[in-house]
Amino acid sequence: MKDNHIKIFDTTLRDGEQAPGCSMTLREKLRISKALADLNVDIIEAGFPAASPGDFDAVKAIADENRGPIICGLARCNPDDIEKVHSAVKGSDNHRIHVFVATSAIHREYKLKMAKEEIIKNAVGAIKMARELCDDVEFSPEDASRTELGYLAEVVSAAIEAGARTVNIPDTVGYTVPAEFDELFRYLNAHVPGIEDITLSVHCHDDLGMAVSNSLAAVYAGARQIECTINGIGERAGNCSLEEVVMALKTRNEFFGMDTQIDTTRLYPTARLVSGITGMQIPRNKAIVGDNAFAHEAGIHQHGMLQHASTYEIMRPEDVGISKSNLVLGKHSGRHAFRDRVEGLGFDLDDFELNRAFQEFKKLADKKKDMYDGDIEAIIMNVDSASAGPWSLKTLQITSGTATDATAKLQLRNEDGKEHEDSATADGPVEAAFISLEKITGIQLTLRNFELHSATVGEDAQGEATVTVEFNEQSYRGNGTSQDIVEAAARAYLEVINRILRRQERGLTDAQLAPDINRASI
Repeated sequence: MKDNHIKIFDTTLRDGEQAPGCSMTLREKLRISKALADLNVDIIEAGFPAASPGDFDAVKAIADENRGPIICGLARCNPDDIEKVHSAVKGSDNHRIHVFVATSAIHREYKLKMAKEEIIKNAVGAIKMARELCDDVEFSPEDASRTELGYLAEVVSAAIEAGARTVNIPDTVGYTVPAEFDELFRYLNAHVPGIEDITLSVHCHDDLGMAVSNSLAAVYAGARQIECTINGIGERAGNCSLEEVVMALKTRNEFFGMDTQIDTTRLYPTARLVSGITGMQIPRNKAIVGDNAFAHEAGIHQHGMLQHASTYEIMRPEDVGISKSNLVLGKHSGRHAFRDRVEGLGFDLDDFELNRAFQEFKKLADKKKDMYDGDIEAIIMNVDSASAGPWSLKTLQITSGTATDATAKLQLRNEDGKEHEDSATADGPVEAAFISLEKITGIQLTLRNFELHSATVGEDAQGEATVTVEFNEQSYRGNGTSQDIVEAAARAYLEVINRILRRQERGLTDAQLAPDINRASI
């Protein structure tokens, strides 16, 4: 590999999923892993197989189905974790075992209660075991940025000698700053024998808003792998944002002199996909993929843009996959034109998904005056929910006003063909619809969060509703779209109910779905 190549290690499916409310189904993880492969990331960290049976199954499915990227699984430095990772990832043509142990003084004293020598012994044993199963082994000293430099150099030296091919330096709690991180990497390069023979990696969290800056500082100081997530999702304030760090390296290539193999034209559709699946909305002012990233409202900026785009744009919208043509298709558009537009937006649907999405498109096109890219994206984001079963929404009637309580009357169809109807009264129409759904299906949920966003512009724009609920102490998320915001909310709520019922049908208990160990944080 060329020394000026930066490997992109995507951990959206592991660290990204650890963001509150961002848990994903197996099908959703497979869709994202396919998008990451199309994006051309070097490594996909598919999950933490020892966390739960569900995590193991997801990592295995991703490894078995994906070809191209290295598929990686995370393990603590113990034999059971390592064996689980190997069993999960070995179906991939290229796979990696990623082991970690904490090294900072605060972790040694309060979490591990282990001496320095014991930690090194633990790490060396884990790396050697992993190397017996897999040639490609990565090691991470958790909380490296708060570890004494001399001791960190000892740990890294021992890891390299034990057989680690990649050593990752995590800023686990987002504590460091660029100048300090630069010094850390230069210290390791100067004091660790054999470090030139392995790949130095960086993994930054965004607690102080410096994950991207710290990652770039590490690259400038010798790191050749960046660990990041789509949209920067992750624990607490999140992780280094893949699209931001990739475009920083591309746009400022004359400064860094580094390249990635990322297909940047797929950044926006991938960001949109992850946002739709996780329910984590992209802030309008987010760099690269936010709605305002290429918007110019100020008059002086508009004048400059008309003269030459480079006056106020350091990159083009099409460089990241944003189409300049927003108005698309209509009710008379055919399946072929619809497929072309879907592919143009960066989505890859199988025939079944495409047919279902096209049917929804035709229904919406009959109602809306103008159809936009956002309308198609919203349909695709929710293409799975229509087949979730066993319940589907047939009719919804709402009565509400400023001087009276709201009443929702719903009619649902069960997969057995029978129709069920009930109504409920509450302070507002959304609450009334939720209560009515619970009465019909027999599933009682606790609503924790409700969000509503517009998919496009105009009075007839679709509303995108996202709900986060709890059921038997487990968190679930549902999405729904409609021109009617109450219907969108009801569809999101019903998606969760259907998911719970399907899991119960398969005999999955809440204990089986929940992680049986604390989530890894590196």
